[in-house]
Amino acid sequence: MRRREFLAAAAAIPLLRGRQAAFTPHTGRLKQALFRSAFDQSMTFEAMCREAVRLGAHGFDAIEANEWPIMRRMGLVPTLAFPVVTPAPFRDGIARRELHDRFEAALHTQIDQCARDGCAMIPLAGGQRLGMSPEQAADSCVAFFTRVKAHAEEKQITLCIEVMNRYDRPDQCCDHVAWAVDVLRRVNSPRVKLLFDIYHVQIQDGDICRHLRENIQWIAHVHTAGVPGRHEIDERQELNYRFIAETLAELGYDGYVSHEYTPTPGRDPLDGIQRALAIMNV
Repeated sequence: MRRREFLAAAAAIPLLRGRQAAFTPHTGRLKQALFRSAFDQSMTFEAMCREAVRLGAHGFDAIEANEWPIMRRMGLVPTLAFPVVTPAPFRDGIARRELHDRFEAALHTQIDQCARDGCAMIPLAGGQRLGMSPEQAADSCVAFFTRVKAHAEEKQITLCIEVMNRYDRPDQCCDHVAWAVDVLRRVNSPRVKLLFDIYHVQIQDGDICRHLRENIQWIAHVHTAGVPGRHEIDERQELNYRFIAETLAELGYDGYVSHEYTPTPGRDPLDGIQRALAIMNV
């Protein structure tokens, strides 16, 4: 799709005229989910869930397990677990061998909880290198995944390592798609996959659709956000998300696409969410 076609499509998306307007749920080829960061932060999570249902989303990423029942009551699902094992700011990740015993115990607990309560995906961070070479960090990540993959396979829970850019997340070892895919190939498990964060990958590697095409077999989850700034994915940033959506759909991607951005100050958060869902509804 040419940029002028993208702009026309974005312009055709109607603005929210009022909070009670009716919207058709998005039933295209991509399943979409949200982050609470996309909303007005004065809203309760229950109110966010009501809007997510109204606008046609499937669920939320990175919600702590004690709030999953709120989603369930409204027909939403936890699409990606909260990063309990390697939480933000992602200094300590699975590249740290001295932390493997502690991480493994915590991950086994989270795998069991997710299997019991219906969340199929757990994110993990490689973490900072802290003096390790890329090869050393990769070896350590492979070793950790090898320790836990049998349990993930048994419970049918997918563990996802995420590429992160080294500007927002300094010194991250998992900083390029090629590095992550090398780890995944060596682990060789159907339950150890890639969390393809388009925002991070655009900053680190660019050429988003080529990377999607070449690595789709490794991708289990996708995040969106506008570059630069990590704001809305509409025409006010550099990526053509409509074309990216078409590419994912053509590749037969069947995981979730989750919108992980923060609204631009002064803009209506619900309008941004409506536009994001419409842009990716192909």
